[in-house]
Amino acid sequence: MKNTALTATHEALGAKMVPFAGYNMPVQYEGVNIEHEAVRTGVGVFDVSHMGEFLIEGPNALDLIQKVCSNDASKLTVGKAQYSCLPNDDGGIVDDLIVYRVKDETYLLVVNASNIEKDWNWISSKNDVGADMRDLSEDYSLLAIQGPKAVEAMQSLSSHDLSGIKFYNFVVGDFAGIEHVIISATGYTGSGGFEIYCKNNEVKQIWDKVVEAGAKPIGLAARDTLRLEMGYCLYGNDIDDTTSPIEAGLGWITKFTKTFTNSEALEDEKRRGPKRKLVAFELDERGIPRQGYDIVDSSGKTIGNVTSGTMSPSLAKGIGLGYVPTIFSEVGSKINIQIRKNAVPATVVKLPFYKG
Repeated sequence: MKNTALTATHEALGAKMVPFAGYNMPVQYEGVNIEHEAVRTGVGVFDVSHMGEFLIEGPNALDLIQKVCSNDASKLTVGKAQYSCLPNDDGGIVDDLIVYRVKDETYLLVVNASNIEKDWNWISSKNDVGADMRDLSEDYSLLAIQGPKAVEAMQSLSSHDLSGIKFYNFVVGDFAGIEHVIISATGYTGSGGFEIYCKNNEVKQIWDKVVEAGAKPIGLAARDTLRLEMGYCLYGNDIDDTTSPIEAGLGWITKFTKTFTNSEALEDEKRRGPKRKLVAFELDERGIPRQGYDIVDSSGKTIGNVTSGTMSPSLAKGIGLGYVPTIFSEVGSKINIQIRKNAVPATVVKLPFYKG
């Protein structure tokens, strides 16, 4: 089990620690609902240092990224970031990731913790253009400072105008007394804020100052309820090697203005229309949908399964995502979630669930 540079800090705060993607991570401190509410209404800080970071550099860096990523990275200027995915050869997804253009010929790829080795091997296998690749995952830490009060609370920690950093843009500058950190207006909660990339030996100072400035420590359990209320996909749940970006609703990051891994087949799938789609649903009655529960039609026939589900702290109702045949995917469609012996009625809804 690996530790982040802040594991001892989390333990000292009384966090409940759990194994996650090979790391010893804080799942909660005071409780999921309290932490969830703190991010929706104030400001919270997550240690997400388990995420992976790859640096891809050189005159052919963009060529490699264009080949392996579904989104069009040629649109990125220095200081901009982009959500993307790595399609595999069979119509599925190797991983989802964020691509940052740090300099003209330097890109930072941020990948999921559980997929670091898999992604590295995949991208390396496609690197016949001689791009320089470095895995920085073991050397860097990542904090997500999220919530509507993030700018106000954190402004005293940086000489940069934090309110001026637009969504999916970033600056390299000073933060909490440390020079040359990446301050990125990204995050997976839907409540605004920043992600801070720094070296492992710098993160404790930054964490302490961020907490001192008013951010509440938040665990991975609340991170999951927050991202689910926005309908953001979680790799391993809602997307994986067997789900295509088209059926997962990620057509918006799948750009056919260029060729990339399996682009021809994916373009054909988009043209024909996928046989199934990832839908968002709300339960019409009390209950909590869980990952793996069957989705059934009115006659009790299994038509799909829940990929993510929870009791939404903001809406106080059961919400979830799952794949169903396309005929059940229209907003307003009625489906049922098999919760033990009961088929609980649910309605397909438009994302996001939470509209703060």
